[in-house]
Amino acid sequence: MLRNSMKTEFINRSDNERFARSVAAAFVIELDPTVDQLTEIKTAVSEAVTNAIIHGYENEEGTVTLEGSLCGDTVEFIVSDSGVGIPDINRAREPLFTGKPETERSGMGFTIMEAFMDIVEVESAVGKGTRVRMVKKISR
Repeated sequence: MLRNSMKTEFINRSDNERFARSVAAAFVIELDPTVDQLTEIKTAVSEAVTNAIIHGYENEEGTVTLEGSLCGDTVEFIVSDSGVGIPDINRAREPLFTGKPETERSGMGFTIMEAFMDIVEVESAVGKGTRVRMVKKISR
């Protein structure tokens, strides 16, 4: 029942967060989401990509992968990196927790993803990278 799928990779430059938002929006438009749904999806993807860019490689160059699939009225996005990984996923998912307190990060990335998507799953291994899977049903 897979309707469509895509995969793109880009280097972990902050400019590429906008690119990822645009790709996600263009990809999901086939499901005819409302403006609010589209905004929520773009924001969730943006947060996941920003986490990979900011935290994934500790100021080293690396690759971020964005995958998407459409199945019926459901969209799934996976954002992954092969970077440093998250030592404590439960702690990282706590509101206001940030692994970079010296920067102006709010620590709300996972909270925002969870608010805007129906399912958010995080897998990570120290030294191997992180994979964030987000699913949202588009209904009218």
